[in-house]
Parts: sequence; C-alpha cells; structure tokens
Amino acid sequence: MSKALALTLGEPAGIGPDIAIAAWLKRRELDLPPFYLIGDSTFIRARGDLLNSTITVADIKPEDASAIFSDALPVVRTGIASTAQPGKPDDSSAPSAIASIRHAVADVIEDRASAVVTNPIAKSVLYRAGFSHPGHTEFLAQLSAAVNGTVPHPVMMLWSSDLAVVPVTIHLPLRDAITQLTTDLIVKTARIVAADLKTRLGIASPRLAISGLNPHAGEDGTLGTEDQSIIAPAVAALRQAGIDVRGPLPADTMFHAGARKTYDCAICMYHDQALIPIKTIAFDDGVNATLGLPFIRTSPDHGTAFDIAGTGRANPSSLIAALRLAARMAASKA
Repeated sequence: MSKALALTLGEPAGIGPDIAIAAWLKRRELDLPPFYLIGDSTFIRARGDLLNSTITVADIKPEDASAIFSDALPVVRTGIASTAQPGKPDDSSAPSAIASIRHAVADVIEDRASAVVTNPIAKSVLYRAGFSHPGHTEFLAQLSAAVNGTVPHPVMMLWSSDLAVVPVTIHLPLRDAITQLTTDLIVKTARIVAADLKTRLGIASPRLAISGLNPHAGEDGTLGTEDQSIIAPAVAALRQAGIDVRGPLPADTMFHAGARKTYDCAICMYHDQALIPIKTIAFDDGVNATLGLPFIRTSPDHGTAFDIAGTGRANPSSLIAALRLAARMAASKA
C-alpha cells in the first residue's frame, strides 16, 4: 500500500485541527488520499467532541496510516501535549506546532511518508517562543538541509486548477521588494519553477509567463527602466537555457481567462502582483506549494482564523486541495 501524506497540526488554537477532522470526514465522499495527523491524539479527540464530529482517532505508526485511514483518523504522536483552547494560544502552542513540523519532515526524508502537508501556524506565537525563522518556508528549508547538507532556495507557488503563480520577492515592503529584485533572482526562481513543474507536476514542457514590474511593463522605459534592465535579461537567459518563457509582460493583461490558457505558471515580481489574482480566482481552494525543496510540501492558502476555531465554520476546501496536490506531486515524482 502506498505511503500516506504527513499532515502537521499547525497552531493548535487555530482551525488546523478543525479542517483536518473535516477533511477526514469527507474521505470517502471525495476519495481523498490517505493522510495522518501529527500531534496529540487526546487533543484531537477533544476538538472532535467540541465540533460534535463523529470521529474515531487511532494512534499509529506512519507506515500503518494508509491501512487504517478508511476506519479512523490516523494520528502520530509527537510526545508533546497540546492544551490550547480554540482562539487562545498558550504555552503549548509553539512546541506543539514546531514538533509536528519536525516530525513530518523527518518522516518524508526517511521515506515513511510521501509528502508534507502543513496546517497554518501563527508566526507571532512562534516568535514569542523564540522561533528564529521568518516563517514556515524558511524553517522547512533549514530542516531539508538534512538531505544533502545544503539549505535550498525555496520558492512559493500558489496553485489552483485555473492559475499558478510565483512571486519572485515575497514578504517584503514594496520599496524593499523593488530594491532586492535582480536578474539572477528571477532566473534562479524561474529555473526552479520549470524544473519542479516538470518533475513534480508532470508538465513535459512548462510554459512560463514573466510579468513586468512597472505599468505596461515599463512602456519601453518611459514608465521605469527595471523591465528593460533587470527582467528582460532574465528572460533572455532563461530562453538560452531552453525554457519556454515570455516576458516581461504587462501584469494587468496576464490574468484574464484567455491569457491564462497560454502558460502554466506566472512568475511575478512581488507579493501582491501574484497573490491578488489567484486569491480573486481561487480564494477557497488555492494551495501554497513550496518548490525547490528535496521533498514535497503543500499547505492551505489561509491562516489560523482564530475567530472561528472550534465553531465548525472553517472551510476545509483549501486543505483538501493541498492534500490532492501533494498526492499528485508525489505520484508524478514516483
């Protein structure tokens, strides 16, 4: 039987446990790939009771998850108790979330699971506990150094069935994003995207669309020179490397239905340029996938939603999409 997906707990006080339970309850209806949740089974049972969900929780080893998945929600214990109430992170929150991530990565690296799927964390909670990484992605990159001794360059792809986007610069003020944008960074990012689309999503010849930075992609330099001096050389280098790429393209005409049919992924210059279109098109079922790692990682494209945790109102659609994409990527890689 194939290996299951390793699903992290996320922030215990958030909606991660809720959507994990909700996804498992839809396992037969949606024919979901088997997964196991990494955390405190006592806590998961209590959250299920709070949600009035009819769930059976089974403490298992990762290799037994697929066999038990149809009958019980498989849980792999981390040995750390979670005590946070919905919407109220406590001293157990950060240790629980971090241990779950570490365990998931170890399981994939040691071939006990096929991919990592991460539930949302609360960075502010982790920071208060001394977490030194900017976020989830950077922590995963650091953990992945166990594979070959080097820390990879992770690339954030937001994916849906209608659109996939990658921001070259991510969580930076716009002024800093423009300052840090370089030809080399665009080339490095796009090469990782092309390689992973081919090996992990089975796209034989990925087509990339590279956005401009300025309005109208600079209008021949009259609306800014970055498109000519930074982005165009990157496009030329990518073409020389044999990658099917177009650009720099005006960002305001890249995302209508007809344009989306001409490429497999849009490479954008900064956060909002990439995330506004995909969150408009696929707000409920977009997936965050980290490319460039030596293992597969996907995640729901939303946060912890403390205000609705424990209420039963959390929508599991993005997690379900993340599970499906992780399974697809694992199958392509195999």
